[in-house]
Amino acid sequence: DTLEITDRHAGAIVGFAHSSSGTSVEIKAASSFISFDQAELNLAREVGSASFAEVQKKAKDIWNRELGRIQIDDPNIDAIRTFYSCLYRVLLFPRMFYEINEKSETVHYSPYNGKVLPGYMFTDNGFWDTFRAVFPFFNLMYPSLNAKIMEGLVHTYRESGWLPEWASPGHRDCMIGSNSASLVAEAWLKGVRGFDVETLYEAIKKNAYNEGPLTSVGRKGAAFYHELGYVPNDAGINESAARTLEYAYADYCLYRLAVALGKPMEETEQWRKRAFNYRNLFYKPNLLMAGRSKTGQFPLLFNPFKWGGDFTEGNAWHYTWSVFHDIEGLKQLMGGDAMMVAMLDSVFKMPPVYDESYYGQIIHEIREMQIMNMGQYAHGNQPIQHMPYLYKYTNQPWKTDYWVRQIMDRLYKPAPDGYCGDEDNGQTSAWYVFSAMGFYPVCPAGNEYVTGTPMFQKMTLHLESGKQVQIKALHKNNSSFYVHKMSWSGKPVVCTIAHQRLMEGGIIIFEMTDVPPPAGMPGTFELPFSLSTEQRILK
Repeated sequence: DTLEITDRHAGAIVGFAHSSSGTSVEIKAASSFISFDQAELNLAREVGSASFAEVQKKAKDIWNRELGRIQIDDPNIDAIRTFYSCLYRVLLFPRMFYEINEKSETVHYSPYNGKVLPGYMFTDNGFWDTFRAVFPFFNLMYPSLNAKIMEGLVHTYRESGWLPEWASPGHRDCMIGSNSASLVAEAWLKGVRGFDVETLYEAIKKNAYNEGPLTSVGRKGAAFYHELGYVPNDAGINESAARTLEYAYADYCLYRLAVALGKPMEETEQWRKRAFNYRNLFYKPNLLMAGRSKTGQFPLLFNPFKWGGDFTEGNAWHYTWSVFHDIEGLKQLMGGDAMMVAMLDSVFKMPPVYDESYYGQIIHEIREMQIMNMGQYAHGNQPIQHMPYLYKYTNQPWKTDYWVRQIMDRLYKPAPDGYCGDEDNGQTSAWYVFSAMGFYPVCPAGNEYVTGTPMFQKMTLHLESGKQVQIKALHKNNSSFYVHKMSWSGKPVVCTIAHQRLMEGGIIIFEMTDVPPPAGMPGTFELPFSLSTEQRILK
């Protein structure tokens, strides 16, 4: 018998009246966003006559193949378990939203116009999170997959007129920014091909000048940003400072892509200039980013511990570092190496005070920051995750090694409570995967990875091209997490590795030591301002 139910939310319960205790019932099920016939075709193609045990083995073999593309040789079994748990989560998203029809053609149901159309489509991904490390991982290890994802973005733009900053399955009014610019620019600049880059360039240009049908699509406050160089905090636009900082990075992505595509100089120059708009929010008295009014005024009472308001799921301590593309410029705004190091140190040395008044409650990201007990460092959320790597841009680069290892050891464990915050489509796991390798994509649309401290004695990356990258940590033990020297295929490396060099294959050697440089680890320092006595600390 066939039973059909049509509703916005539908479910079913299946019972077996004649089964007895201990009876095993094997069920085969399939789904399709296109039709019942397509669902049957999906079932025949993916399962066919295979038994449950055979399907289980097939799934296990697929996961072992994918996880085995990164091999580890190290006695630290807990760290190995943590690494592969994180790698598994990185590979879960985005979901494939396309199907193969009876003619073996790739087709998809469009959640944007309701039609069945040719080509790839992907969904369930929030670029606000995943532009930071998930997509850089795809460009390193799965460039052919990322080409399909980019083609899916082309289809989304053609079918809806906008890029999907958060698809589930269609446009969702969630989070901020126009971070699709980072995905597109990074893919092209790192050599991914097989998609219509000109269409995507036009799409991210449209984002840059227009508000979309939802606040998460296009750029909310685009007219203000274009006129003033920032989104004001008194124009009825929430989280204005966070938007400004993310728009400035998106403009950098547009600049680099425009240059790569050979666009006219006047066009590339406008994006280059707009990439420096982050400077418009730098509040010199506190050396932090802050919101500004339409007349250019900063707050009379600046509260760097207020979550939300001018920022998104974070505060000024978190978003001040969202200048992925011009760390040197940020350092000069702060006054040079010494002051930037002091500000970086202060993130970890501060007590985990907060102001939750924007939300009216303590959101879980605040609670996680306090439980982690690493000061104002809130690793369970995305805006500050790259911040420990910024010491590499200063004259005290070894502090990156110290803090990255502290985060890996303290916040990630192979246990039920061993995960430090939102998974967010693989981003928090991708941070660990990259950090365990010994490098991280601080600026995804840049060409370099910033070096850190490798977790394992030896790792081998099996690239899609068939080439290998070996990562070796010499003299490594639990306390030797400082990098004394580093080389790439026999040539010295300081603090960065180019993406193209990795894609060529080779050997990275880290010589480890347990002794930090003579200047030592973070000690006492003076803040450029005093903590407010009105800030609350959770007891």
